[in-house]
Amino acid sequence: MLNKVLIIGRLTSDPTLRYLPSGTKVVEFGLAYNRRYTVGEQQREESHFFDVKAYGKMAEGLGARLSKGYMVIVEGRLVQDRWTDKDGKAQSRVRILAESIRVINKPRTEEAPEELSEEIPSEEVPPEGPFDMEDEIPF
Repeated sequence: MLNKVLIIGRLTSDPTLRYLPSGTKVVEFGLAYNRRYTVGEQQREESHFFDVKAYGKMAEGLGARLSKGYMVIVEGRLVQDRWTDKDGKAQSRVRILAESIRVINKPRTEEAPEELSEEIPSEEVPPEGPFDMEDEIPF
């Protein structure tokens, strides 16, 4: 089956870089996508927010080069984290596991944004399925 995501959006926060006990680098950030559409003669816009996660060399590059407001193209796949909370209730969250990230431009400023065409190096991402039990459980 096919599991592929390609999305363009802006970072909603600075990337958070951390390390797994195994030493693997992990970066996480929020991404916002705005959909514009017309109903009758009225212009409308709706915003959608996604969590993105990347591992290894790509994670290190992201933490050092990106910040809130950058526009990027993220290519990856959807993964679902599942866990049981402290009350015994099953929880889950779907996020994008990035395989490559390309910078489109810097955050908006009063000056025109400088166009970038920088590819963050991709690295083999962990396989689908059970995640490393050393990874944090989100609460």
